[in-house]
Amino acid sequence: MKIGNYQLKNKLIVAPMAGVTDRPFRELCLRYGAGMAVSEMMSANPAVWGTSKSKNRMVHAGESGIRSVQIAGSDPQLMAEAAQFSVENGAQIIDINMGCPAKKVNKKLAGSALLRSPDVVKDILATVVNAVDVPVTLKTRTGWDTENKNCVYIAKLAEDCGIQALALHGRTKACMYKGEAEYDSIKAVKQAITIPVIANGDIDTPEKAKFVLEYTGVDALMIGRPAQGRPWIFQEIQHYLETGTTMPALPLGEVKDIMLGHVQALHLFYGDYLGPRIARKHVGWYLKEHGHASEFRRTFNAIESASLQLEALEGYFDNVA
Repeated sequence: MKIGNYQLKNKLIVAPMAGVTDRPFRELCLRYGAGMAVSEMMSANPAVWGTSKSKNRMVHAGESGIRSVQIAGSDPQLMAEAAQFSVENGAQIIDINMGCPAKKVNKKLAGSALLRSPDVVKDILATVVNAVDVPVTLKTRTGWDTENKNCVYIAKLAEDCGIQALALHGRTKACMYKGEAEYDSIKAVKQAITIPVIANGDIDTPEKAKFVLEYTGVDALMIGRPAQGRPWIFQEIQHYLETGTTMPALPLGEVKDIMLGHVQALHLFYGDYLGPRIARKHVGWYLKEHGHASEFRRTFNAIESASLQLEALEGYFDNVA
């Protein structure tokens, strides 16, 4: 799997997720088998680039692996400037967001709202591709709703504009994350264009990963929500694709080390105030399959001190898990 001149080490990519795929999470997924991790989306509105949230999303120097940075917006020129700014700050690949179904993004006519305006899509893609000397990729959905699926048309448009890889989530904007992702549209897109196609949506087990690869014929898989609290899913999938056998479950001690390391990395990255607050949702994801964890999670979510969070997690694994 190549994007432009960048060779990925395998076919597994971490999906960009706002508020999730920050630098600590991307680094963790890369360590546990992902071939590339795409950053959470950065707004193309330069007025917000000075905020602390945006500054955290722009930290790319010294990162592991291939640095793919996602940008979101609806104005072609602002998108081009955001792409240039990202490249100046270390991006090696620019990814354009036309897949986010969130209301606050769509009401600005960005994300998947753009699928209703193919002319604007064409303008954005061509302007961004011409603005930077790095590969530009696109992440999108199958259409606005089930009656208006236009992903094959958008995919051909993207290829004509110079987009070098396309990630497609197997749902429409209207579907949000409900129901099951469908892969027939992804298969049709793969057959319609020659650039690499990446399948996204509900790839939550090694067996499902193998099925989607074989059924659609895509070049790679993109995994988002199934990696929350389970960054080692990439390792599990790669093992299954290579050997046809299922990896044994990670020992509890290794899960503990991963979680504690992740929480410490969040504290360091975000600081003593924001770090513990962001750690709460990640700890919730890690422990969602733990039958005895519900009471601990309520207690943990009330802790505001970084050091006390780590103490509590140590105690959970020593006494509860």
